[in-house]
Amino acid sequence: MGYFRKFILKIIVCFLVGSVQGQVLDHSWSAIVLDMDDSWYATKEAQNIADNVLLYQKDIGGWHKNTAMHKSLSEEEKLQLTASKSDSNRCTIDNGATFLEMIYLSKVYKKTKKDVYKDAFLNGLDYILEAQYSNGGWPQYYPLRQGYYSHITYNDGAMVHMMNILNDINTGSKNLGIQVDSATLSKTKLAFNKGLSCIIKTQYKQHGTLTGWCAQHDEVTFQPAKARAYELPSLGGVDTAQIVSLLMTIENPSDDVKRSIEAAVIWLEKTKITGLKEERYITTEGLKEKRYVKDPNAKPLWARFMDLEDNTPFFCDRDGIKKASIMDIKQERRAGYAWYNTNPNQVLKQYPTWKKNLKPHPKDSYNVTVAQDGSADYNNIQDAINNSKAFPYDRITIFIKKGIYREKVHVYEWNPKITLIGEDKAETIITYNDYFDSVNLGRNSTFHTSTVLVEGNYTQIKNLTIENSAGAVGQAIALSVGANACVIENCNILGNQDTVYLTGEQNKQWFKNCLITGTTDFIFGNAITLFSDCEIRSKSDSFITAASTARLSKYGFVFKNCTLTANQGVTNVYLGRPWRIYAKTVFMNCDLGKHIREEGWHNWNKPEAETLGFYAEYKNYGEGSPLKNRVKWSHQLTKQEAETYSIQNILGINSETEWLK
Repeated sequence: MGYFRKFILKIIVCFLVGSVQGQVLDHSWSAIVLDMDDSWYATKEAQNIADNVLLYQKDIGGWHKNTAMHKSLSEEEKLQLTASKSDSNRCTIDNGATFLEMIYLSKVYKKTKKDVYKDAFLNGLDYILEAQYSNGGWPQYYPLRQGYYSHITYNDGAMVHMMNILNDINTGSKNLGIQVDSATLSKTKLAFNKGLSCIIKTQYKQHGTLTGWCAQHDEVTFQPAKARAYELPSLGGVDTAQIVSLLMTIENPSDDVKRSIEAAVIWLEKTKITGLKEERYITTEGLKEKRYVKDPNAKPLWARFMDLEDNTPFFCDRDGIKKASIMDIKQERRAGYAWYNTNPNQVLKQYPTWKKNLKPHPKDSYNVTVAQDGSADYNNIQDAINNSKAFPYDRITIFIKKGIYREKVHVYEWNPKITLIGEDKAETIITYNDYFDSVNLGRNSTFHTSTVLVEGNYTQIKNLTIENSAGAVGQAIALSVGANACVIENCNILGNQDTVYLTGEQNKQWFKNCLITGTTDFIFGNAITLFSDCEIRSKSDSFITAASTARLSKYGFVFKNCTLTANQGVTNVYLGRPWRIYAKTVFMNCDLGKHIREEGWHNWNKPEAETLGFYAEYKNYGEGSPLKNRVKWSHQLTKQEAETYSIQNILGINSETEWLK
C-alpha cells in the first residue's frame, strides 16, 4: 500500500509540474521576465529557467536574440550550448536580448541569493560596459558586425534598456536586488553619464530646432542612419518616447536634460495623429491584414518613420522607396510591421507630473552648492555653471561637496568671475577619460579632451582634484585654461600626456600650491603662466614642458619655488622643449630632483628655437640642478635679470585679490 501511494503521488506531482510548465510556455519570454508575480521567481521552475539562461550566456557575457529561454532543453541541447559558449559572434542588445536575461537573473537572485545567478548578471554587466562606444552609444551587436549593426541603436529600446540597467545599479534599485562593488559602481556611473551625453548629442535638430530621435544614429557623426532597406533615416515617435521616459527618471536633471525633454515633448505633441484607428482582420484568402479608419475617439497615434525635413509620415517596402500611404506597400510589410504606435501617449501623460516636481533654482544665485546626493542646489557641476548669470557684476561661488564627479566641466566665456571651490582637495574629484583617439575629431582632437575647460576670465579653481583618467593612451588633457586672470590654487591636476593646456597669447594665469602630474609635455601652451610653490611630478622619462610662447611675449612659463619630483624608476626627464620656436620657460629657486637630465633642455629638432626661444634657470637646487652639462643655448639668469621676474612684471598684479574681486 505504501508503494502504491508513492506511485500515485509521483503521477500527481508530474501532472502538476507539467501543467505549470505548460502555463509558462504559453507566455512569451519577455512576459516571463517582466510580468510574473514577484513570488514566482523563488520557485523551482523559475530557477530551472534561470539555469537555461546560464547555458545560453556566452563567455563574453552577452546573449543571442529571439531565444525562448523558458523552453525545456534536452541533454543534447544543453551539451551543444555548453560547447558553443565561446561563440560570441551574434551577441546583441537587439529585441531585448541581454537586457531581458540580466533582469531575469537579478529577479531570481533576489529570491534565491544563489551566487551563480549574480555572477552571470555581473558577467552581463561587463559585456555592456565593454560594448559601449567611447562616445557613450551602444551598437546593436557586439562584437561589432559590419553594416548597420554598428550604428548607435535606439530601435526597439536597445540603448534605453542598457541605460535602465545602469541607472538601476547606480541608484541601488531594490528591483534588481544586486549590489556591485565601488570600483564597478564607478564604471557604471561613468557609462551612464557617457550614455546620457550621447543621447543629448544625437537629439535631431530640424532647421535649428531640437525634435526627437531616430532609430539609428551614425556612431561617428551622430547623424540619422539607415538600417534595413525599409528602415530609412527618419525621426521616430516610439524611439523618442522611450528615450524621454528614461530621461524623466533622472533625479535633479541637468539643464541639458530638461531642454531635451521639453523639446521632445513639444515635437511629440506636434507630430501626433488624431482621429485614426488601426483595425486588424483576416482577408478572405486567410491573410493577416490591417487598415486605418477614421475614429474621433481613437487614441493619438505616432508614425514609426517621419521625414527628417518636415515630420511627414512615410512607409517603405523592401525596395527602399518612400511611400506616402501604408496602402502603397505590399501586404507582407504592411501587416508584418508596426508602422504606428500609441506609446508616446504615456509620456505625454507623465510629463505634467515631471514638470511639477522639478527642483526650483536656488534663491542666492551668487552662492550655490553642488552635491551628488541631492542635498544641494545642484547634483553636478556643469548644471551650476549653466545656471550662472552671464557676465555678472559680482563673483559667483560654486561650492562643491566631497564626491567623484564624472563629468566634463566647461566654464564658458560668458561665465567670468566664477569660483569653483571643493570641500576637500583629496576627496572632491572631477574626472573624465576622453583622449585623442576616443574623441576622433581629426588632427586637433587633443583640444577636445579636457576634463575641465576654462574660457571665462577671472576664474578661480581651488581645493579640487582634476583628473583625466584615460591612462597612458596618448594626448589627454585634464585642465585646459584659455582665459585671462585665472587662479588655480591648492589643486591636484592629474594626467599623463598633455595634462595641462594653457592658451591665449595675451592670457595670464597663476598656479599656486598645486600638484601637477604627467608623462610627456604635460604642461604646454602659449599663455603667460606663473607656477609658484607647486609640485611637478613626472611619471615617465620624457619632457615636462612644451611651451609655444608668442613671439613678442616677454614671459612664457615661469616656475618659482617649485619642487620637481618623479615616480619610482623615472630617471631621464627634460625640463622642457619648444612646441613652437619662440618658447620661453624659466625655473627659479626650484628643487630639481635627480630625475632631471644634466642637459636640462631639448630643442625638439628645431635648431632655430635655440636662438629664438628662451630657456633659463636661476638658483635652482637639488640633485638635478648642477649646471655643468646644461645645453649651451640655455641661460643662467643674473641677479638683476631675476629681479625682473616679479609677480608684478609677469602677471601685472601684486596679489591674486586684484583678479578675484
